[in-house]
Amino acid sequence: MLLILTSLLVIGVSLAVPLLLAALGELIVEKAGVINVGIEGMVLAGALAGFTASHAAHSPWLGALAALLAGVALASLLAALSVGVGADQVVVGTAINILSLGLTGVFFRALFGGPGALAAPFVPLPLAGLHRLPLVGPALFEQNALGYVAWALVPLCAFYLRRTRAGLRLRAVGEYPAAADGAGVPVARVRVLAVLWGGGLAGLAGAYLSIGYTNGFAENMSAGRGFIALAVVILGHWTPGGIALAALLFGLADALHYQLLSAGGRAGFLSRLPYQLLQALPYLLTLLALLFRSRLKSSPPAALGEAYQRS
Repeated sequence: MLLILTSLLVIGVSLAVPLLLAALGELIVEKAGVINVGIEGMVLAGALAGFTASHAAHSPWLGALAALLAGVALASLLAALSVGVGADQVVVGTAINILSLGLTGVFFRALFGGPGALAAPFVPLPLAGLHRLPLVGPALFEQNALGYVAWALVPLCAFYLRRTRAGLRLRAVGEYPAAADGAGVPVARVRVLAVLWGGGLAGLAGAYLSIGYTNGFAENMSAGRGFIALAVVILGHWTPGGIALAALLFGLADALHYQLLSAGGRAGFLSRLPYQLLQALPYLLTLLALLFRSRLKSSPPAALGEAYQRS
């Protein structure tokens, strides 16, 4: 039983990392009053860019840098159209998702011809002594570099939002941009930088998928994780700590579906369920979590999704 729980935690924490990276980036974006629906496309672009660079340069760090830049490149498109021109943020984000899905498929086939290529992946870095702790040791203290970065960003984001002047300005822009503008805060610049930050973390989330958790790329390998990251932000009440817990919840749900699939006949009545239903478990959890969250007293930034043009 302990072995099963340990395995569930190891897989769950690993699957939570890309959600956490993408959601922490989206948190900063939404705190600035922008909705990045294109996060799914940015994760996918980061996955391909990270895998391609790591494969060519034999360096996972260069792969991570390429993934970050790919996410920033798509985020700059969102910033230019939504923040600069004032276009509808949801429409622009949806277009980015479609664009990324098509381009990553074309480039992947052109560069690699299909699955089978390998890259230089991030390897686990056990922390001396701690990784031997029962149950939680292998899950929390035997991650790769991107995994440690993701969890370290939780307190750093909390400190930035609550304890720094820049964090206060960011929150002011998301709550009441006209008042922030009147106080001398450059609303457009703050929003653009927030969008670029969110795109960079989404790209890193994609790199984790292709060269951190697996060592390969497949078309549409993001598999809706960008959209789940949006739900993670909502369920986490727009706080870094809440987002970390929500990402872990979804990661464990995803891991549970893998465990149930591998259990097969040993899972009793579960063995008679269609495997598609088990695959849908994380997405069903997303809907249930959002339904439950609607009953809680929490609210997004007041100006979320609203374009602002200086009068």
